[in-house]
Amino acid sequence: MNRPQTERPRASFPPHAALIYNERGSVPSEYERESTNMNLNYHLLDVFTNQPFGGNQLAVFADPPLDLPTSTMQLIAKEMNLSEVTFVYPPADHKNDFRVRIFTPARELPMAGHPTIGTAFLLAHLGMIDEKAKSRTLVFEEGIGPIQVTVERNENGIPASALMRQPIPQFLDIYEDREAIARMLSLHSEDLHPKAPPQVLDNGLPFLYVAVTSLDAIRRLSLRLDLWQQLLKGKPGENVFVTTTQTENPGTTAHSRMFAPALGVAEDPATGSASGPLGVYLLKYGLVDSQEIVSEQGIEMGRPSSINIKVDRQGDNFTEVTVGGACVYMGHGTLNIR
Repeated sequence: MNRPQTERPRASFPPHAALIYNERGSVPSEYERESTNMNLNYHLLDVFTNQPFGGNQLAVFADPPLDLPTSTMQLIAKEMNLSEVTFVYPPADHKNDFRVRIFTPARELPMAGHPTIGTAFLLAHLGMIDEKAKSRTLVFEEGIGPIQVTVERNENGIPASALMRQPIPQFLDIYEDREAIARMLSLHSEDLHPKAPPQVLDNGLPFLYVAVTSLDAIRRLSLRLDLWQQLLKGKPGENVFVTTTQTENPGTTAHSRMFAPALGVAEDPATGSASGPLGVYLLKYGLVDSQEIVSEQGIEMGRPSSINIKVDRQGDNFTEVTVGGACVYMGHGTLNIR
């Protein structure tokens, strides 16, 4: 997915945000006076689904005050109690389109999948980016650096999906004690796939990938927090992504579940940031042959999701990873902070 060389249409902010950022260079005093008396508008989406009430929920604050404290953003994310919440700002570098900050109920993230894809979809839905192009590539400034995300419109010109280009993941620690990993998941060691070791992959947000042999195993698993604290808490692999190549839906490649207690997320119905490395993991260990993968997730939670993954490779080298899916706009609201 190469960046176009021609001048791209500029993303637009609501008039008052542009005034604040471009002309004043500082935040108006009324924001300072009313820092504890704010009405913050947000939008609610379902990401990685084409049906309402599926996928992963996302709240997006598309026009927050420029001086909104990080501590307040974190409190808002905890109050919303969704997997993630995003706050959209003008970019620091004029070559990019937006700065996006991403929060779980417990912490800010350097990068995440469904918040990036959902935020791009929403900006198109709100008319904050070029409304004419069928396909529009944006560059978001996130914690790990610039992230490319492309919004696709349907034949009626309505935003329908988005696709993000992800960093190539690094293969890190392998957990040799398969019995300990199995116990942590309330499984038996024979439930773990013999061809693929439990291993940490990191594309900016690390996950421990555990392949199991069957749908039965992935349905039976239950994360034991006592053993998770002993084995993984505070380590790079503390976010646990479990997958099997047995699936429920036709046309899908993998069935997945993700647990992130350290992020304040007991289980996630769709994890875009983990899905790119999932494709690389499955290919590296020979669990799939195709470089185009569809992961179903969230089924056990009653929020079925479908995540499209594409991995390009040259021999043993992985050269590009993209993750995408459909989105549904669910509504909007106002958060009153007094």
